[in-house]
Amino acid sequence: MIDQNKIDELNQQYKEASPAEIIKKAFDLNNEAVVTTNFRPYEAAILHAVSVIESKIPVVWCDTGYNTPQTYKHAEQVIKDLDLNVSLYVPKQTSSHRDVVMGIPSIDAPEHALFTEQVKLEPFKRAMEEHKPKVWFTNLRQGQTAFRNSIGIFSVSKDGVLKVSPFYYWSDEKLDTYLEENNLPNEFKYFDPTKALENRECGLHA
Repeated sequence: MIDQNKIDELNQQYKEASPAEIIKKAFDLNNEAVVTTNFRPYEAAILHAVSVIESKIPVVWCDTGYNTPQTYKHAEQVIKDLDLNVSLYVPKQTSSHRDVVMGIPSIDAPEHALFTEQVKLEPFKRAMEEHKPKVWFTNLRQGQTAFRNSIGIFSVSKDGVLKVSPFYYWSDEKLDTYLEENNLPNEFKYFDPTKALENRECGLHA
């Protein structure tokens, strides 16, 4: 595990670096890596940037089962276009079954924590236990949540994995340009059943 002094040094050194430079540095540190995605808006950027450098990197997709039809179509297109090496993880209970038993609880309901555990946290933990990565590429960006404002490009997850966010300082406008230049699709009709607000953490990162 990299200590905090090294993390601080990396964040300072790579603050102005390109996503490709950041990704290459992360692979230099350890090539046992995964990239996670939920195919939300702008996810095609991180999937493209990482797969250009390492085409067969495992792409961990934790599908809650509540994505929109547009998101599923978008995912299929990106997977095909980038020839992604996807490992799909889904909850142990179907969304149809859960809808009968629990539905989608409101953020204030006592069942919400169990719901989040079932549809997002448990599949993610299962994925990380199976892949055991030392490096975890993600598309976290500054300005998304209060917690994400504090982490920088390089950080360490609560499980000791080096978390790397190559587009950390990028704006939506800059990402729009990246997508256009690389002929990548985007999709905004995305739904996360574990979040009531966009600036709320679901538990994977904080």
